[in-house]
Amino acid sequence: MDKGPIYEKSKSLSISIIRLADILFEEHLFSLSNQILRSGTSIGANIREGYRAQSIPDFISKMNIALKEAEETAYWLEILFEAE
Repeated sequence: MDKGPIYEKSKSLSISIIRLADILFEEHLFSLSNQILRSGTSIGANIREGYRAQSIPDFISKMNIALKEAEETAYWLEILFEAE
């Protein structure tokens, strides 16, 4: 079953986030590593869960959670970028 581009892109993002978190961990940025890892990988997990939603409202809820996690991840990436 083809899950579509949102699924594939969120999975690819999760892999990139894991790699970034490893680098941050090596740089002793443990808290930032943990925050980015949790929010960044949660996006794809919620999208995948949404594909098995029991109803349209359940699907919408999972996608909204994924969106919120994406916003949080964007925040942590902005902090990382601006902190150099």
